[in-house]
Amino acid sequence: MKELEKTYNPADIEDRLYQKWLDGKYFHAKVNKDKKPFTIVMPPPNITGQLHMGHALDNTMQDILIRYKRMQGYEALWQPGTDHAAIATEVKVIDKLKQEGIDKHDLGRDGFLEKCWDWKEEYGTRIVNQLHKMGSSADWDRERFTMDEGCSDAVLEVFVKLYEKGYIYKGSRIINWCPVCQTSISDAEVEHVEQEGKFWHINYPVVGEPGRFVEIATTRPETMLGDTAVAVNPEDERYKDIVGKMLELPLTGRQIPVVADAYVDQEFGTGCVKITPAHDPNDFEVGKRHNLEEIVILNDDATVNVPGPYFGMDRYEARKAIVKDLEDQGLLVKVVPHSHNVGTHDRCKTTVEPMVKQQWFVKMEEMAKPAIEALKTGELKFVPESFGKTYLHWLENIRDWCISRQLWWGHRIPAYYCQDCGEIVVAKEAPCKCPKCGGTSFVQDEDTLDTWFSSALWPFSTLGWPEKTEDLEYFYPTDVLVTGYDIIFFWVIRMVFSGLEQTGKSPFHTVLIHGLVRDSQGRKMSKSLGNGIDPLEVIDKYGADA
Repeated sequence: MKELEKTYNPADIEDRLYQKWLDGKYFHAKVNKDKKPFTIVMPPPNITGQLHMGHALDNTMQDILIRYKRMQGYEALWQPGTDHAAIATEVKVIDKLKQEGIDKHDLGRDGFLEKCWDWKEEYGTRIVNQLHKMGSSADWDRERFTMDEGCSDAVLEVFVKLYEKGYIYKGSRIINWCPVCQTSISDAEVEHVEQEGKFWHINYPVVGEPGRFVEIATTRPETMLGDTAVAVNPEDERYKDIVGKMLELPLTGRQIPVVADAYVDQEFGTGCVKITPAHDPNDFEVGKRHNLEEIVILNDDATVNVPGPYFGMDRYEARKAIVKDLEDQGLLVKVVPHSHNVGTHDRCKTTVEPMVKQQWFVKMEEMAKPAIEALKTGELKFVPESFGKTYLHWLENIRDWCISRQLWWGHRIPAYYCQDCGEIVVAKEAPCKCPKCGGTSFVQDEDTLDTWFSSALWPFSTLGWPEKTEDLEYFYPTDVLVTGYDIIFFWVIRMVFSGLEQTGKSPFHTVLIHGLVRDSQGRKMSKSLGNGIDPLEVIDKYGADA
């Protein structure tokens, strides 16, 4: 006879019970016209490591909702899956290879991608096992991955459709460049961090008027190497007489014009603003209005590429040298301490460099309108309602979305360049013949797509879109999205405008926002800080209920 244990031991029961649920297909949802559907898509965790308590919270809330609806008699689908997380995974795999003494370029693109797929097998499996341990009642028969065949087909379909509609274009615009990861990143991936900096006040001599100067103030003296004008407000009486005159740009041997532009705030600083169109988003727009040259002064690793004494220096090394040379020439007026928000890459925390580069973009103005309307008409709602303001603020101030990334892991851009005439052909498959010159030699674009381009399609790509499947017809639109407030810009907004554009419907009617699990110091849990709690450790000790 086996004696019943005096205390409850979850370890003896949970795995056995969960396996029974799986074997019985209790979580599997089927198209059933006699029942009303209820669908939740799981925010796909990145395959960059293992889950923490934030994921445990997010999945517990979804599990409560889906089990409740199942018991109410709905055909309840909780759609699970994982995300390839392009930049985060590539960085992890590169670091792992470095420890083995291997450089990714030695492997070549195909060899490196094999290592990424190995990583996916190891960590994707680990994440699913963690979710099993938590007792998550997702439909594991339907598990998806953002780079599986079906999701990849949806990505190509959307890219080609948006390109043909004129919503995707390739052009030179200001983007956020990460000098460490050496790729462009979107506005949503830039964290603005307050840093102690300085305002350097510099005199630019007026050509032909000895002893007369225009004083500008800048937080980035090194960018003066790319200045192509100084702007003043057209209403500013102090500077009306110098509009159209030329200035000596210190340390460069170049002359630049003074232009009048309403962008300049007369009350801020000296009322004179140096214009560096290739390294500042506002200056870029001023440059377009006045047909100014765009001089890119930095290489991809943020070293100076301008011939002369600063060539090859790191941007901060060049800053010190330039400030010293200005001081030696008597052109440095003063240095004022200044706290300001600096854009940093949310992944590696490097200060981002705004830079003009040829990239692929999505035009956002038209696509944002239906997403704004969806909230205003009540087709979409947030719980709590206040997060609707965050959503609207982002959409109403949206800029074109830079979607190309200088990475190997991810969905490669389906653009092919004719080697005979340079024609760009965008298609789901490599073309056989150039429509312009008849040539047959093509090279595919090297870049991959922003991760969020594919995860924006998640609510419908996981149900078989672009095919008109039974699942899509029955389970879409989904019902509730459960997520943290930190992902509204990255993911929620992109799913909404993508769903409306491709299917004509909002991908869900409710977004349920929860807080973030933090430590005793109020910091988000993270592997790098070592302040995370692994749900599996809690489960091993106290069981999944805890």
